[in-house]
Amino acid sequence: MTAPAFQFSVRPRVKRLPTVSFLIPTLNAAGILESCLQSIRGQDYPPELMEIILADGGSTDATRDLGKRYGALILHNPRRGYDSGKCVAFAGSTGDYLIFVDADNEIVHPDFTRRAIAALEANPQTLGLESYYFGSPRMDSLCVYLSQLLHISDPVAWMMSVNPVLVASVDGVERWTFPAGSLAFPMGANGFVFRRSDLAHLTADDLFEDCTIVLELAQKGRGEWLRIRAQGVHHYVVGGLSDFIRKRRRQTFHFLAQRDQKKVSWTQFRPRVPGWLACLYCATLVGPLFHTVRGLIRTRHPAWLWHPVACVASVFGITWGVLTYLTRGKDQAAEAALQPRQKHKDSQEK
Repeated sequence: MTAPAFQFSVRPRVKRLPTVSFLIPTLNAAGILESCLQSIRGQDYPPELMEIILADGGSTDATRDLGKRYGALILHNPRRGYDSGKCVAFAGSTGDYLIFVDADNEIVHPDFTRRAIAALEANPQTLGLESYYFGSPRMDSLCVYLSQLLHISDPVAWMMSVNPVLVASVDGVERWTFPAGSLAFPMGANGFVFRRSDLAHLTADDLFEDCTIVLELAQKGRGEWLRIRAQGVHHYVVGGLSDFIRKRRRQTFHFLAQRDQKKVSWTQFRPRVPGWLACLYCATLVGPLFHTVRGLIRTRHPAWLWHPVACVASVFGITWGVLTYLTRGKDQAAEAALQPRQKHKDSQEK
């Protein structure tokens, strides 16, 4: 009688899910931060594989308390500004993937993180994943216009930006690229997902710029990025017209400081029109009125009526920002001081 042969069963190796870091720069953001944190904690990704890193510039409101309540690691950002805070948050993070969310972002779908990571794992040639922006009942119509309709939060930048090209779409995962000969499509914030390996050269002391990181990757041959159809964030970019003007002032100040130190910006890579012409377009109102009518016809969305108003307001805010930089550009604390406080229209600042 022969002995029975032993049969060995080999279990297939289960690939480890990547870890994910949500990086949030803050400064007196208590009026808008909680919905951002709630949307992160509402993701269906394994909680033990997620971390929230909050780089705070010295908030005097309840920002830090809110972060602690949702289990965030609170780091001090000595330069105080939002953009410098991103490098501080990155330096203190451990995730394989990094999701840059600002305090005024709210992730729309609970499966966003899981689907974004899966898409990036399946498409290693891409530089990252960009979120779509969607309107929300908590936004006023100006915010809907800037976030959902323009997607770029400023009509001057909207005029300069080229239109990206859809390469392919499979099961809701879209591959996009720059049009031939131009890299002038700014992105990298508000729900953008990067691989940690692509940002490994950054330190906490670097002067961070979302668009510059994307440009660096594109110039190295990583000219594609992903989007997931109907997935992204609510971007509560402004709380009214005066808030928009102040933000244009701050962003212009930051742009000029970044350009002087890094000597590079997306506006140098063959934009659709040069900056001076985009400002002229906004100031003369002829072009804005044309695009308002075209937008109303194409989308039937009444928020397009903000376009002429926002164009003039943007030029005013940019001019204010240039003058501020000429007089206060050497002041390292100036940019943080220019950041307006925000809050949801239906909430009370804590």
